[in-house]
Amino acid sequence: MRNLLWIVLVLFTVTSIVACSSKEDNTATDNEATENETLSIKVGVTPGPHEEVMEKVQEIAAEDGLDIELVSFTDYVMPNIALDEGDIDANSFQHKPFLEDFVEERGLDLIDIADTIIFPMGIYSTNVDSLEDIEDGAKLGLPNDPTNLAHALFVFEEAGLITVDEDAGYTATIKDVVDNPLNLEFVELEAAQIPRQLDEVTAAAINTNFAIDNGYTPAEDAIYLESVDSPWVNLIAIRAEDKDNPAIEKLIEAYHTDEVKEFIEEKYPGSLVPAW
Repeated sequence: MRNLLWIVLVLFTVTSIVACSSKEDNTATDNEATENETLSIKVGVTPGPHEEVMEKVQEIAAEDGLDIELVSFTDYVMPNIALDEGDIDANSFQHKPFLEDFVEERGLDLIDIADTIIFPMGIYSTNVDSLEDIEDGAKLGLPNDPTNLAHALFVFEEAGLITVDEDAGYTATIKDVVDNPLNLEFVELEAAQIPRQLDEVTAAAINTNFAIDNGYTPAEDAIYLESVDSPWVNLIAIRAEDKDNPAIEKLIEAYHTDEVKEFIEEKYPGSLVPAW
């Protein structure tokens, strides 16, 4: 009887050791699978620089286990709507004032999670060669959406053409122009259409992405280019609930690399500026 008990005890001990070893092996395998798991994310962009820079980010992210699917939008409204509705996981196309205005107006729970690039807005013309050639009563075109209109006014002020009420900030409108020595007339136009309507005005403020889309090289073709310390920094936006999403973290890590910075500086010298 005693020998039988001894045999049972030995068998139980061996079985326990094997079971524990098997459990440890499975745990190690599970951990390895988690570490090697490929994450995926959908990122909304607009055609041109935002999309091209994100394509570079896409390459780098793939090496770190993040699969980025790019979704291209041709306007400034749908990327945020699609993000809010869950059709995409992040977007990269807008600056902070635009996002803040959009979120407040529509009551969306979107936040900015990282800075990306600065698009220095430029003043362009097919009718004059320099700011000095702008005469009394000239017509200046500018975007008609609130934040880009304010941005354009900031650029006109920086160029020495007007003075804007300093209390207006990101919400400045034409009514906030407090000094207009040349009696300039401001013509509000759809941002994407301004490059095609340059002949209709003396000069116009154009968003860099639309300028590039229409064959302009901002650093060469603008008669005035906004300084690089602009407050209109572009960003990556996400839903607030996703701020701790590991895929978002990998997206930011891939974007904020030296490789992406070098790509921007080589492809868009003087036209785009890395903001990290």
